[in-house]
Amino acid sequence: MEALLVSIAVVAVAEIGDKTQLLALFLACRFRQPWPIALGMLAATLANHAAAAFAGTWITSMVDPAILRWLLGLSFLAVAVWALIPDKLDDEPKLMKSAGPFLTTLIAFFLVEIGDKTQIATVGLAIRFETLLPVVLGTTIGMMVANLPVIVFGDALAQRLPLRMVRLCAAAAFAVLGASVLAGWP
Repeated sequence: MEALLVSIAVVAVAEIGDKTQLLALFLACRFRQPWPIALGMLAATLANHAAAAFAGTWITSMVDPAILRWLLGLSFLAVAVWALIPDKLDDEPKLMKSAGPFLTTLIAFFLVEIGDKTQIATVGLAIRFETLLPVVLGTTIGMMVANLPVIVFGDALAQRLPLRMVRLCAAAAFAVLGASVLAGWP
């Protein structure tokens, strides 16, 4: 249960202001069909985070626990610093008009999430908790919690959220995770 709840909280906070959230806003404005976008995001996130969590559990079996503890702690601290940097949607995604909102979202979210801080966090959480399913479910729920309001309410929300404060909270969460791993806390 701890792995699930920590995964939800960490990813939900880290996702606010992230490039995938900006992509969700872009797709919501472009297609104005929230449910196919939400389903595409859900499918893409499940696939992406399952692969990341699998990689994390595989790494756990391959790397010495002492070395793994340091790598994991330092990676969480690096993600804490990364969370302080505002994301921008660099280029407008090239959307295939014939693909529709579900397929466009599925492909775009899967690709944009590769190497993203929430994917890196998913690897780290899978290593930290040494479990796959609760981490994948938690990180996916966290993504949905952060992005569904953006898809449904879009612009009105974006103008009201104090993104700097949210980035600071996300950085603090990752810093606490990193410090706890380095200190050997459970």
